[in-house]
Amino acid sequence: MKNKTFGSALLVAGTTIGAGMLAMPLTSAEMGFTYTLILLFILWGLLSFSALLFVEVYQKAETKNAGIASLAEQYFGLPGRILATLSLVIFMYAILSAYVTGGGSLLAGVLPFLGEHATPISIVSFTIVLGVFIVISTGAVDMLTRLLFMIKLVAFVFVLLMMLPLINGDNLLAMPLKDFLIISASPVFFTSFGFHVIIPSINSYLDGNIRRLRIAIITGTAIPLVAYIIWQLATHGVFPQAQFVQILNTDPTLNGLITATYQATESAIISHAMRLFFTLALITSFLGVALSLFDCLYDLLKRVNIKTNRVSLGLLTFLPPLIFALFYPEGFVMALGYAGQMFTFYGLVLPVGMAWRARKRYPDLPYRVMGGNVTLFGALILGILIMNVPFLIKAGYLPAVIG
Repeated sequence: MKNKTFGSALLVAGTTIGAGMLAMPLTSAEMGFTYTLILLFILWGLLSFSALLFVEVYQKAETKNAGIASLAEQYFGLPGRILATLSLVIFMYAILSAYVTGGGSLLAGVLPFLGEHATPISIVSFTIVLGVFIVISTGAVDMLTRLLFMIKLVAFVFVLLMMLPLINGDNLLAMPLKDFLIISASPVFFTSFGFHVIIPSINSYLDGNIRRLRIAIITGTAIPLVAYIIWQLATHGVFPQAQFVQILNTDPTLNGLITATYQATESAIISHAMRLFFTLALITSFLGVALSLFDCLYDLLKRVNIKTNRVSLGLLTFLPPLIFALFYPEGFVMALGYAGQMFTFYGLVLPVGMAWRARKRYPDLPYRVMGGNVTLFGALILGILIMNVPFLIKAGYLPAVIG
């Protein structure tokens, strides 16, 4: 495998593994390890398939570095560009909201002396301190991210090494406490396999080489799948389901997960290491998404001739998620669910539509994803189902997940 291909695979893996994995134990607590494993494999296959559809469509892209919004415009005109851009922006706002609520919750957990004001002060502090790095420069974000990423990796490995020996086989055999939880949890899990926004960059980096792009995607998505399985093995194997669910129902936040860790392991070292890992995962993911949204808003406003500076762009970037977090301080999983809805359109429904149009327009495409139009239709149905899961939960047709 060429160095560029390997590097692209690592870029896919690095973009995929983020704070979304933190919500997995919360949303799957009542589901059990077996059904969690099934959901992971289904979504891994589905999102790898949709990424390969982008590879197929890029064969006829007007330029190698064309963005996904440009591809959408190529096949669906201006409405396609608008829908692609809106879904991406709303997705980034939703996932930033999740990171702010999660980060504020973790910070409030170590500031009990602030009493009832701990959560709002923590939310505002988390947003302002990290937002300053975004406003200063991309270089400042790069330096901070590199440092925190290495510490995060060490903390994650330490947590796994400490928890895996404590696994109880009986805990892994727990069955779902409610029917159809595997469907209810899908939007949150969906965001944990999201890397599609970087496909244009990888395609350009690999000079449009279809074979190498396919290898990078398949290899790069397999790495997070293995990491997620080990992570779920550790959490489901250590926590007795009844005790875990009871704690999370009392505190359906990342702090609740840390409390459950301490009660299950009776180790302050493990719970502190987990808090460190959670915090760093949220910070590094926050910085990456915030920087992308910051640049995206700059490009959008530039296209309509609206002059901005870094301070005004910072306010546009951070005020909406900050307001959400202050009104919904325990909305970590809820915000991830909304992010999953938007990403389902951007990362699944949109590529299915573009691939269908490309196959009609160019019947002799050199590379086609296996399965034909029947597979396209099946993926579209699953995408529409996942997008509507939050509405089905509100209507009472599906059970709500913890959080």
